[in-house]
Amino acid sequence: MSESLANACGAIYYITLGCAKNEVDTDRMRSLLLAAGYAVADDVADADLAIVNTCSFLASATEESIEATLALAEEVADGVRAVPIVMCGCVPSRYGSDLPAELPEVAAFVRTDEEDGIVSVVDELLGVKRGAPAFVPEVKRTVEGTVAYVKISDGCNRFCSFCAIPYIRGRYHSRPWSEIQDEVRDLVASGVRELVLIGQDTGIWGEDLPQEGPGPHNLAQLLVAVSQTVRPERVWVRVLYLQPEGMTDELIAAIRDTPEVLPYIDIPVQHCNARVLKAMNRTGSEEELEALFARLRREIPGMIIRTTYLVGFPGETFEEHEQMLAFMDRIGFDYTSVFAYSPEDGTRAARMDDQLDEDEKLERTQAAIDLAESLGFAATAAHVGETAEVIIDGIEETDDGPEFIGHAWFQAPDSDGAVHLDATEATVGDMVTVEFTDSFCYELVGHVID
Repeated sequence: MSESLANACGAIYYITLGCAKNEVDTDRMRSLLLAAGYAVADDVADADLAIVNTCSFLASATEESIEATLALAEEVADGVRAVPIVMCGCVPSRYGSDLPAELPEVAAFVRTDEEDGIVSVVDELLGVKRGAPAFVPEVKRTVEGTVAYVKISDGCNRFCSFCAIPYIRGRYHSRPWSEIQDEVRDLVASGVRELVLIGQDTGIWGEDLPQEGPGPHNLAQLLVAVSQTVRPERVWVRVLYLQPEGMTDELIAAIRDTPEVLPYIDIPVQHCNARVLKAMNRTGSEEELEALFARLRREIPGMIIRTTYLVGFPGETFEEHEQMLAFMDRIGFDYTSVFAYSPEDGTRAARMDDQLDEDEKLERTQAAIDLAESLGFAATAAHVGETAEVIIDGIEETDDGPEFIGHAWFQAPDSDGAVHLDATEATVGDMVTVEFTDSFCYELVGHVID
């Protein structure tokens, strides 16, 4: 892209809210707009247009997305030159036809399934005329850094009674291996040291794709294929958002036996009580889940396990809440995300009787957070005295001077804490061996060893 073309088209300011999947979607739109001649603005005051990629997984996320959009509109109106705002992602997908009247401050709304057409939307708003269609890059990523999220699927077929994702993102669909492989090659060539495979339900990747021909046909085979693609570079491969039913013999073996694949599993159980799980339109029981985690730790040495507890589901008794706390404590999860249930528009759970009082949910949520932190802090402290590989992600200024911030293989990026190192011991992007000397909360302190 020439500088004159970028200047002719204008500059775009981006805000991304929500999960890593939204980060990937923003990156894809940014790549398309860069290829079309648009520059990136680091400040809205320097922008010709702003894009807000929204989250609507929970009511609180929807509120945050709308508040961020309104705050941006107020900033634009208060001394910043006229900047059209485009709202993308989950909020337009969920509330589409109601939004123009509710948010007149927004110039255009783009659903998740319309984001590949972002260039046409921006062109129209900025009055850019093209003699030929905008160039579409073969690999639509702009990642700069040590870690890249790779979306291997979108949508969901589970229809958990508390979740609006199938209504926002649609039915489950896997990305073809050829697209994933091209993206992986491009990211590794750009210097990425860790690839994080994500989707709403990664464990069933490939089930909706043709089962004949070459290439991987399920997640286990995909992990092996990605690992073979990154070689001979030293790159970590991590997979997130697995469901208990997806932990097949083949997948467990692939995680255990493939060197690039990290022994780190994120299984959001939501609850352990069979009655509550059934009401959530999920399967399983305390006994089945406990057997699964015992097997994972038995068959994959050093396995790190992250999970999620959805607190205060309609009808959850105090005894069932206590059962889940005891289960968390007994399993000893390394990391647990805790969310208070919120009734989401259009979901079955929102219409259920026995909705819990907000104060009761708050009290139970705090108890779960306290336990999750106790377990997580202890799991982090247990690494003190160990040595492990760490990727150096960046540098920060502290009161004591600059320090490197990195993450170990047992820390999912942006989720599980970080490693703090003296800034003289390495450079950003390095993968180094570190001895951990201290911990605080989820953070570790260490030094590089030869």
